[in-house]
Amino acid sequence: MQAGDRTLVTDPAETAMLDYVEKLTREPSSVSQADVSGLRDQGFADADVLDIAQIAAYYAFVNRIAEGLGVELEPHRT
Repeated sequence: MQAGDRTLVTDPAETAMLDYVEKLTREPSSVSQADVSGLRDQGFADADVLDIAQIAAYYAFVNRIAEGLGVELEPHRT
């Protein structure tokens, strides 16, 4: 998944979630109500959408802090 390979993802709900997270990560200002509605259409409840957004935002936050401080990954993590 880190390399963007989604060949193993066949569930439409998972695909929608990953598309949303990618858009939120790469182009946060372009996320719209239509994106949230798309997740709801795939069966995600409002609480699920909130969880998805919060987890994506948390990882973005932590990664930016680590990069901003020059934190290097442990050798087994590269």
